Amino acid sequence: MVSPTRTTNSTPGTAAPAGRSAALIAVLGALSAVAPLATDMYVPGFPAMGAALHANSTAIQLTMTTFLAGLVAGQLVIGPLSDTMGRRRLLIGGTAAFAALSLACALAPNVQTLLILRLLQGVAAATGMVLARAVLSDRFDGPEVPRYFALLAQVLGISPVAAPVLGGAILSVTTWRGIFVALALAGALLTVAVLAKVPETLPPRKRQSQGLANTFRTMGGLCRRRAFMGYVLVLGLTSAALFAYISGSSFVFEHLHGVSSTAYSLIFATNAVGMLIAGFAFSRLSRKISLNTMLTTGVAICGLGVTGQLAILGTAGETLAGTWASLFVTLLGVGLIFPAATTLGQALGRTAPGAASALLGGLQFLFGALASPLVGLFGETSSTPMALIMLIAVALAALALITLARPWLRHGETLTDN
Repeated sequence: MVSPTRTTNSTPGTAAPAGRSAALIAVLGALSAVAPLATDMYVPGFPAMGAALHANSTAIQLTMTTFLAGLVAGQLVIGPLSDTMGRRRLLIGGTAAFAALSLACALAPNVQTLLILRLLQGVAAATGMVLARAVLSDRFDGPEVPRYFALLAQVLGISPVAAPVLGGAILSVTTWRGIFVALALAGALLTVAVLAKVPETLPPRKRQSQGLANTFRTMGGLCRRRAFMGYVLVLGLTSAALFAYISGSSFVFEHLHGVSSTAYSLIFATNAVGMLIAGFAFSRLSRKISLNTMLTTGVAICGLGVTGQLAILGTAGETLAGTWASLFVTLLGVGLIFPAATTLGQALGRTAPGAASALLGGLQFLFGALASPLVGLFGETSSTPMALIMLIAVALAALALITLARPWLRHGETLTDN
């Protein structure tokens, strides 16, 4: 039996003070939100950026691609590095670098400079995302862990949805450069918060003692673990479906169904609430229901949603209500999958939490980045491409669940049960 909470600065089994834990969770949630916000907040400013920097739309789109490349690479390096060096120094350096690079982006004189800065900004943003999960794994164990991971998963799910809306609000009072200034201020505030509220959670005696090369060998060992990679792939492929929805839904609702931008924001927000509801349900049920059961339920709900969307398209055709309802159901499933897969993956990789977090987060955003542009490649006359890409991603996630994770074996459950 493991203790419900644990801190690295106390005797195992001793609960951390509630106020201190709440402050830590709040900072970790904010750290998890930075990368998704930095990915999408400036999207509404693309046309103005192109005009200001004398760049075409392809070059402006590449600034997002380079950021995502930095985000994936940063997680895959920083996560294992933290298992050797500890978390706090990297967190402080990463958040401070993010603030400085965001300000540099705001001052970029041309698109070539911005491309380089966005790559580096992605690497810096990866620090908070990958180490937030590692710190949670260091700091807590027992039945509270799924609830904490559910909070981070909700942040990761909602932030990409909220980012364009927030960016649009900033654009209403300033230029696209103001969005990067806002990100710089957020980075500065997070640096202060890390200094004040995030202790070192991996003391020297628990670090990988054989150097960084051994840490990367540990990551390779995780990749050879069947169940662990099953959870990683379920998370990554579900993220691909989510990113396909994020990149294609504005076209589907505004162009095909003719809704206004305000109405689209309402639809988007409603679906985001669906994810929040599922995450809240996960938090409440994680003490009573097997995490593998909830993961399987989430994949099944996702499959029902995307299959229903294609069925409606094949019978009733393009309908606003049918598309909205099916996507709402799909995002309910996503809201269960994210915390369940993350918790189980981190549980199986708890001997090297940084490396485990790197693989979970790195592939999550890699698959999302690959899926995002696919929707636009297959034409703009139907919502079928978005639905098909989402279905393929969810079907592959189900395949990974059945063949690799094998939820009936309850991998990772003994490390989160009380």
